[in-house]
Amino acid sequence: MSQTPSSTQDTLAFKEPEITPELVEQHGLTPDEFNMICDYLGRTPTYTELGVYSVMWSEHCSYKNSILEIKKLPRTGPQLLVGAGEENAGLVDIGDGLACAFKIESHNHPSAVEPYQGAATGVGGIHRDIFTMGARPVASLNSLRFGSPNNPRVKYLLDGVVRGIGDYGNSFGVPVMGGEVCFDPAYEGNPLVNAMSVGIVKVGETASAIAKGIGNPVIIVGSSTGRDGIHGATFASEEISEESEAKRPSVQVGDPFTEKLLLEASLEALQTGGVVGMQDMGAAGIACSTSEMSAKGLAGMKLDLDKVPAREDHMTAYELLLSESQERMLVVAEKGHEQEILDIYHKWDLNAVVIGEVVEGDRVQYMKDGVVKADIPADSLVLGGGAPQYVREAVRPAYLDALAAEKAPKLDTAEDLGATLCRLLGSPNIASKRWVFEQYDTMVRTNTVSGPGPSDAGVIRIKGTVKGLAAKTDCNGKYVYLNPRKGGQIAVAESARNVVCAGGQPLAVTNCLNFGNPYKPEVYWTFKEALGGMGDACRALNTPVTGGNVSFYNENPKGAIYPTPIIGMIGLVENVVAHATTIDFKALSEELFYVGAPRKGLDGSEYYMQVHGTRGKDAPEIDLDVEVRLQAAVLEMIRSGIVSAAHDLSDGGLAVALAEMALHSGIGAKIGEQELSDLAEAGSGSAQELLFSEAQSGVLFTLRGDSDVDARKKAEKICATHQIPLYYLGLTAGDFLEIEGMLAVSVSGLKTIYESYPFGK
Repeated sequence: MSQTPSSTQDTLAFKEPEITPELVEQHGLTPDEFNMICDYLGRTPTYTELGVYSVMWSEHCSYKNSILEIKKLPRTGPQLLVGAGEENAGLVDIGDGLACAFKIESHNHPSAVEPYQGAATGVGGIHRDIFTMGARPVASLNSLRFGSPNNPRVKYLLDGVVRGIGDYGNSFGVPVMGGEVCFDPAYEGNPLVNAMSVGIVKVGETASAIAKGIGNPVIIVGSSTGRDGIHGATFASEEISEESEAKRPSVQVGDPFTEKLLLEASLEALQTGGVVGMQDMGAAGIACSTSEMSAKGLAGMKLDLDKVPAREDHMTAYELLLSESQERMLVVAEKGHEQEILDIYHKWDLNAVVIGEVVEGDRVQYMKDGVVKADIPADSLVLGGGAPQYVREAVRPAYLDALAAEKAPKLDTAEDLGATLCRLLGSPNIASKRWVFEQYDTMVRTNTVSGPGPSDAGVIRIKGTVKGLAAKTDCNGKYVYLNPRKGGQIAVAESARNVVCAGGQPLAVTNCLNFGNPYKPEVYWTFKEALGGMGDACRALNTPVTGGNVSFYNENPKGAIYPTPIIGMIGLVENVVAHATTIDFKALSEELFYVGAPRKGLDGSEYYMQVHGTRGKDAPEIDLDVEVRLQAAVLEMIRSGIVSAAHDLSDGGLAVALAEMALHSGIGAKIGEQELSDLAEAGSGSAQELLFSEAQSGVLFTLRGDSDVDARKKAEKICATHQIPLYYLGLTAGDFLEIEGMLAVSVSGLKTIYESYPFGK
């Protein structure tokens, strides 16, 4: 709990630079934005004020180029307990007096230059967003994108990111219940590192990020403040370049053990009833937490930065306000209860210091060395308040016309389909990611029902109930590149379908919108279209958006990433014992079915990429009406107790989905030629389309052989009720996956191929 205040003599000797157009530009502000600042203040800003506006008006904090489009997403629903963006995370009612808090955020830019700490602090920051709401984090997920795994630089980034996630999360003690790792040259210079946290809280016991009550003390708690992470938010709002390596000081350094203490101390402090508001210090540090809490509470704050526990000597007001040192939070306590709050944090061996108070008015005032260094209207700094909001020029990308003019590859009628299946199973995006997820603790706290591996979504039980939560992160950026509208729809639909196949009812989504430079008209058009597609699917599936994160400027001199709006989906499993479902075959001689849309088209497929070296000209087919009816039918069948295994069709199509069900169980399947031709007659024009199409809205499932009801008749009735086609394929059997007339491969051989890809080695 040592405190090293800055030396008054040295900091007084620091002469703040003159505010010039060059200095304004260096802070990432336009001339028009600088004039707005002068209007808000009624004068020229001080150097410290310029720094505060710089980070608070950065894209990372203000969403100035995205907020108007985000507001078009469906953001209300009966299951939501707080509105989108109102708190640090989304909050949905899950019954029994409990709520689920969840959110996803990016740490892309930091991970590109310092992968270990960039990923680790991404995990720490998202967990703090959850427990500052009074919720205990119970699970985490992640979504990762890298370039070619054969590239030495990519191997370095992959290794560092995975170790960072594992080391921080394992030490903090929250299980990883799911995630995804994808590879494509589009991410060569810009890895995507998106982290999601899920927490549980009793309804009515949540905390709010608010400052109110004149005279109430403002307390900084947690770690000391250093110079790490200064201008991290600004760094995250610019393109990666050769100079980015020099910005390693903009990457924060995390300590998971301190975070664990901070979690326990904060939850204990909230139980006292003496906490008025609580806010994590993430991007923009003290500047952000103080201004956001003040703006929300329609109150002011007066703070003495000399009282901030400092890790380094001679820190200026500018540095103290903009530092993004990790494991820190701001607490507004009820006057008279501050000592009780301080004692709790001190008991957990953490800094806890009163640094100011809530005051009348609407301004945040920061003192240092007895001098006012910044005096700013709080509302002028924050998202949805006085921060600028822009609609950028949008132009349909020319590459879409070029794609539409491409000729489809000629398919070989004599193709060895068994060899093709093996090739796909061994490809980077489909092969087992065991090397990755075995570095994560997936079972800590003993509530994990289904973790990474043989499940379409992670499932965790809710202690004290029979219920569970299913969660999934998902997006295929290639689809969004090929057709932004359809790609956005598919990202939502597939994440929901995964939750359903695991036995959950989709409730709501959080999102992490990873795109290029919004000032480029083609990027902005793609952004708008992708969000439009997400909105279409969210409305169709009744899964409102609770909040999330925007990450622009994912570009380097070689180009932008695929547009990648990662979806974090939460669903409710009513009974984890009876309904939690995995993909692996459970027994021999169980009936195998396909339910859903026809298998047609190869655009966007891994088959096209791996066999023909092309992405195709469009995203796979999707019909949202079919998707809604499919998910309703599958969930009803699972809840009726007749389904033993379920798996949605995604990368690699029908053949890969069958292989994954087999290799995760060691049990094969025999599918008859006539049965498969029935599905082929529904729309497939070739054997390759039938086996490898990634057309959406398809699920494979098996019926329980020990069911005491006529499971097949029940399945037929449910599917007929929902007007969704059902196809009998065959039986689980032996050690071979056999599709008569097409392929026959051993399950053990498939598993060897699937598990052999040397990620990161």
